[in-house]
Amino acid sequence: MQLSEFQSLIRDRYDATDRARGPARTFIWFAEEFGELAHAIGKYEKGEGDPSNLREEFADCLAWMCTLANICDVDLEEAIRQKYLVDGGPKGTK
Repeated sequence: MQLSEFQSLIRDRYDATDRARGPARTFIWFAEEFGELAHAIGKYEKGEGDPSNLREEFADCLAWMCTLANICDVDLEEAIRQKYLVDGGPKGTK
C-alpha cells in the first residue's frame, strides 16, 4: 500500500467526523496516540513489550497523521517528495 492510498482510506472512512472536529482538537487526539506509542516503546525497551500492541500504536499514529493532513489539505506523499527527494533532500543531520 502506498502512503497516498492509506491517506485516501482514512479520508474515505472518517473525513466528515474529522473535519467537524477540526485541526486543533484532532491534534490533541494525535498527541494522545503518541503518548500511547511512547508507553508501548517504553515497555518494548524494557523487554516487556507486546509486539502486537506496538504495531497497533505505530499504525494509530500514522492514521492520525493522515487525518491531520487530510483536514489541513496536505498531500503527505507530495510533502515528503518535496521535503526529502527534491534537490537531494534536506541538508544536515537529523
